[in-house]
Amino acid sequence: MDMTTNDGILQRTDANSVATLTLNRPAARNALSTGLMAALQTELDAIASDRSVRVVVIAANGPAFCAGHDLREVRGTPTRKAYEALFAQCSALMLSITRLPQPVIARVHATATAAGCQLVATCDLAVAADSAHFATPGVNIGLFCSTPMVAVSRNLGRKLTMEMLLTGETIDAETARAGGLVNKVVADDDLDAAVDAYCRQIASKSALTLKIGKEAFYRQLDMPLEDAYTFASEAMVTNMLARDAEEGIDAFLEKRDPEWRDE
Repeated sequence: MDMTTNDGILQRTDANSVATLTLNRPAARNALSTGLMAALQTELDAIASDRSVRVVVIAANGPAFCAGHDLREVRGTPTRKAYEALFAQCSALMLSITRLPQPVIARVHATATAAGCQLVATCDLAVAADSAHFATPGVNIGLFCSTPMVAVSRNLGRKLTMEMLLTGETIDAETARAGGLVNKVVADDDLDAAVDAYCRQIASKSALTLKIGKEAFYRQLDMPLEDAYTFASEAMVTNMLARDAEEGIDAFLEKRDPEWRDE
C-alpha cells in the first residue's frame, strides 16, 4: 500500500515495498539536528519490523543532501554532557542503518559533508548525481571529523580518507565512486531512475535471505580470516535450512520464477 507521512523535518513515502525517508530541512542544508536524528531513528525502528518494506532509500530536499551536524544547535549547549549525548545519538543512528534487516540506499543529489558524508558511507548502497560532492571538512573549523571517519574509512582507502580528513577538501562524485564511497554516478536527471532500478532489483529477492546476508556481511568484516569463514559457513547453513533457499534452488532447477515467503 502506498503511504506518505510528513512530520516537517522528515518525510516518509512508502510505495512498491520501498520506504523513502527524505530529509526535509532545506534551509539548514538538512543538517542533522537532534530532532532530525530522532525522527530518522523512530522511522528506522518502525521499519525494522515492517514486513511490507523490503528496501529503504534515504534522500533529501533542497540544495544539499546533508551538511552534517547542526553547528548552531551544537554551540547552543557547550557542555561535555550535551556533546556526549549528541555523538552517542548519532552513532546509534548509524548503527541502526547497518543493523536494519532491509538494505538501505543513499540517494545523493548534492553535497554530503561531515556527518552527511558519514550517512552516505553508512548506507549499504549509494547512488550519486554527477554534480554531487563529498567532504569531511571539520578540520577547517577546528573539529576533526572523527565519527564520520569511522564510516568513511570503511568505504574509501586510507590515503584518500586521510586526504579528506586532513585537508577538508571536497571530492567529486566520480572520485567517490572510484574510491568506493558510492556505487553509481549518473546524470542528475537520471538519479531517480537509477535508484528505482536498484530498488526493484533488490525488492524482488527474498527478504529473509537479504536479512541473513546483510547481517553476515557486516559481522564478518573485522573478523580474522579463519573466524570469518567459520562464521560465514554457519550463516550459509542457517540460510540453506530456510524455506526460501529450498524454493529458490528448486525454482532454478525447474526453470521457473521463485515464490518467496520470506521464511
